[in-house]
Amino acid sequence: MFTSTGSSGLYKAPVSKCLLLVPSALSLLLALVLPHCQRFFVYDLQAVKDDFQIWRLISGRIICLDLKDTFCSSLLIYNFRIFERRYGSRKFASFLLGSWVLSVVGDFILVEAVRYSFGVTMARNLPSGFLAPVFALFVPFYCSIPRVQVAHILGPLSITNKTLIYILGLQLFTSGSYIWIVAISGLASGICYNSRTLQVHRVLYVPSWMAKFCAWTLEPLFSSSEPTSEARVGMGATVDIQRQQRMELLDRQLMLSQFAQVRRQRQQQGGMINWDRLFPPLRQRRNVNYQDGRQAEQPASPPLEVPEEQVARLMEMGFSRGDALEALRASNNDLNVATHFLLQH
Repeated sequence: MFTSTGSSGLYKAPVSKCLLLVPSALSLLLALVLPHCQRFFVYDLQAVKDDFQIWRLISGRIICLDLKDTFCSSLLIYNFRIFERRYGSRKFASFLLGSWVLSVVGDFILVEAVRYSFGVTMARNLPSGFLAPVFALFVPFYCSIPRVQVAHILGPLSITNKTLIYILGLQLFTSGSYIWIVAISGLASGICYNSRTLQVHRVLYVPSWMAKFCAWTLEPLFSSSEPTSEARVGMGATVDIQRQQRMELLDRQLMLSQFAQVRRQRQQQGGMINWDRLFPPLRQRRNVNYQDGRQAEQPASPPLEVPEEQVARLMEMGFSRGDALEALRASNNDLNVATHFLLQH
């Protein structure tokens, strides 16, 4: 698993599982058993434009004819299943549908723009497959998944939990001559659909009746059992609580990364760590949770009162009083979180 985003496997991700199994199986079937049928799945924009072969927009933009593209896109879909778990299968499918439709328009616009601007006639065929929605998923991946530092290489360069995903996306981006058209239109469609200003999600979405029909017919085929070898996170609670717990888990990973970075700076420069600057998101989130969702503007509160008993327990472990005080204030007097910070770093 590329990122720490909950349970491994395809639990609670039937749409992702369907996209992994069905197109991949058809790609292998066309490549190994039925190569003479590949012509029906070629993404031929010229045929769509001149001969009105609209069916090519469907067949050519679902099945990959290049096995390397199939492999890379499958790995990315497996990683991006986290959005289906976070937002639900219907919203995830709506994003894929919306980005798929918008990217069709983007492909035509890009090809015509290159032809009119530079006088260059593009190739008749573009790379086939479910590629544009995969590139579109990089938009919410960049915007909503926290960046957690894993290791440093060559001084300022660092490896994060998202580095391998970007490398895999770059590999897919450079796998063909004209795949950059599909990639750009996919990214543009992801930005448009993710934008709250354009309100595209109110127009392009999966209807509730279709979602219910697919849940009744297809979900039993592609559902996966819950992994038993992992600790359960929020199971048995409501969907909102499960999502909140997963977001808090990601917040803790981000806090650990920030703590490590600032602690190294402190060792080099000296001085106290400004915890209030580092960790406002967790405090704001917890305030919202414990006040039943009520958000109100309040004046700046005095420094959090830290129980001396908890400070003494941390000092017994060998930590200084200053570190113990700051760690407890940053974690809202959560002794377990504060101990985890100090032990890990």
